[in-house]
Amino acid sequence: MASDFHRMINSQKLPRYYSPSHHACDDSWVEIQSKRTIRAENEVEANKLVNNYRFGFRKWKSHVTERPFEVRSEVVKELYSELNVIKPHSGRLITCGNLAYVFLFGWWVSLMYFLVGMLMFITISGIPYGMLCWKLSCYFLWPFGKSIHEVLRCCEQAPDCDCNVEGTEENSPVLLPSPTEVVVPEWPGRPLRTPYWHRFSTYVWLLLGYPPLVVIHSLACFLSWILVFTIPVSKMNARTLGVILLLAPEDVSRNPKKITERYETRALLCCYHAVNWYYYKYTVDGINVFAVNLLPLVIFAMIIGYIDRENQYASSEVKFAIAIGSIIPLSYYIGMGIASISAQSNFAVGAVVNASFGSITELTFYITALLKGHHANNKCLQEVVKAALTGTLLGCILFIPGICMIIGGLRHSEQTFNSRSTGVSSALLFISVGGVFAPTLFSKAYGNLVCDACTNSTGGNSTSNSSGPFVCHNCHYDLVVSCYILLPPLFIACVHVFRPLVYTVSALLPVAYIIGLTFTLKTHSHIYDIHVGEEQVTSHHGAVVHWSRWRSLVILIMATVLTSACADLVTENIQPILNQPNISQYFIGVTALAMVPEIPEMVNGIQFALQNNISLSLEVGICIAVQVCMLQIPILVLFNAFYDVGFVLLFSDLHLWASIFSVILVNYIFMDGKSDYFQGTALVVVYLILLAMYYFAPSPAGC
Repeated sequence: MASDFHRMINSQKLPRYYSPSHHACDDSWVEIQSKRTIRAENEVEANKLVNNYRFGFRKWKSHVTERPFEVRSEVVKELYSELNVIKPHSGRLITCGNLAYVFLFGWWVSLMYFLVGMLMFITISGIPYGMLCWKLSCYFLWPFGKSIHEVLRCCEQAPDCDCNVEGTEENSPVLLPSPTEVVVPEWPGRPLRTPYWHRFSTYVWLLLGYPPLVVIHSLACFLSWILVFTIPVSKMNARTLGVILLLAPEDVSRNPKKITERYETRALLCCYHAVNWYYYKYTVDGINVFAVNLLPLVIFAMIIGYIDRENQYASSEVKFAIAIGSIIPLSYYIGMGIASISAQSNFAVGAVVNASFGSITELTFYITALLKGHHANNKCLQEVVKAALTGTLLGCILFIPGICMIIGGLRHSEQTFNSRSTGVSSALLFISVGGVFAPTLFSKAYGNLVCDACTNSTGGNSTSNSSGPFVCHNCHYDLVVSCYILLPPLFIACVHVFRPLVYTVSALLPVAYIIGLTFTLKTHSHIYDIHVGEEQVTSHHGAVVHWSRWRSLVILIMATVLTSACADLVTENIQPILNQPNISQYFIGVTALAMVPEIPEMVNGIQFALQNNISLSLEVGICIAVQVCMLQIPILVLFNAFYDVGFVLLFSDLHLWASIFSVILVNYIFMDGKSDYFQGTALVVVYLILLAMYYFAPSPAGC
């Protein structure tokens, strides 16, 4: 029994200061539970994973290095497999995805081939291509389980052709003319062939038949790629357009069994399923396919936003939606760039990059909106910025952890996390909210209640002498008004108290953030003690990164510039959205403007939860919330100090109490160190209730 205990202790790699005393044993077991062993394929991935557990670093899921294809799962290998390999298939071909292909793509692609085939028959010289089109028309109507082959004429396409023909010379010159330029001598049983580019029918095909098929296949390729899960259809159309339609018609066969044994064949196209639901994992140069598909949206937003100033082709609402949607892929690229640089650099460089670019997406929008509002003398944009700040705070401490708990709990029943490390983040969250809303509480204590209009039950205004209860509208606390009603010496004292309070809070919050970093990364780093499996790391030393440090830096800068342009378009076209009478401006700020940039972070948190790593899922949201309070808001106050845009650190009552209640609820949920889908549902329901309050709340006074 004792030997088993010591063996267990040694396997956990206890620290050197371990003692056999009961107290030390309890402390050690607590520390054992907080340790984690992570498996990495190489040193770069190990560094990125360790950075994920460090407070203040952006949590990221995607690989920053190219993973060896041979170690990937069979599901992932199927995603990257080409369609020119015939595999044994025992499953059903009549599936929902294949039937959907017929209705979405098959019928009109097949119809176009039939029409082009008729056109080729009319030209007489293009009859061979007409026959090919009719064959392909039947194929593309239902291509599943069927294959298209290329007939390899012996010794005509060496070295692809392995057969030997009697009478050919063994010693041929090294430099030979192109096979398409030489008339191949006639062999027994084989007709004389005219070279491909010496045929009149080739040019008829390239001028009349090939162009409409280019349009059709390009359209089908684009649509199936955009749908992501139908990428096999995109590959099939691309291969047909680039390979099959450029071959001689007699070299394309749908039934290779009828080909004479004299000829060899090579598979060109073979597809069994049109839909694969695992294509959400597909990447292009390390970039997720969804981010790749959304990148053209950024270019489209730039073109339509800056060229169509008069809204002739698109309304402001459409421009706003396109611009806010284009921030999603840019946020992904910024996160990928930060993760790549951090994984390939030392701790100091990674910390600087995270601090510089971690909040760049949100800060770009906030500063752009404040500048627009200042130049247009529109104070409503300042309230929208405050609503977006509060919405990010609420979404990151309620919705992101909640949805991760639900998805992770449905898959893993109950998940555990490091309650001590989460407790540190929760304490910083309390400090953050207390500091940010301290000026607001100060205004509640020393402010004045201001109402736009007050009437009594008889219809008189507030200045009339009629008796009865008064009904007031658009009431709010205003510290500036309360200062104005004081005598001049007291008024000066009031102003000189409020501004230094804001500056003091804005200076203390970053200091608290730095202290938190020092605590978690230096003095008490054992809370985040992470072990890396050495056997995996040493097996792939020569890791190939998707993005080098310089490439990542260039992408970061470009994405930041494009983000600023998109933020400019959002603020330029947001006014018609704000003018909607049935939607509160608070609701717009706490939903679209707050949560859209956080969608990549939300996806990362969900992926961590699915892998039973709920600790990182919770840290994703909490770290963003802490950075909003301790970094983003102080930066906005500092910006306002140097360039006065009218940003006052006073939040409405709804922002104040919603944030305080959310922080208290989250700390209560995180107490036991366990999570399940019920706790996640509680967080999401509370978040939705708060959104309902924002939806029915009146817009800010004067907006």
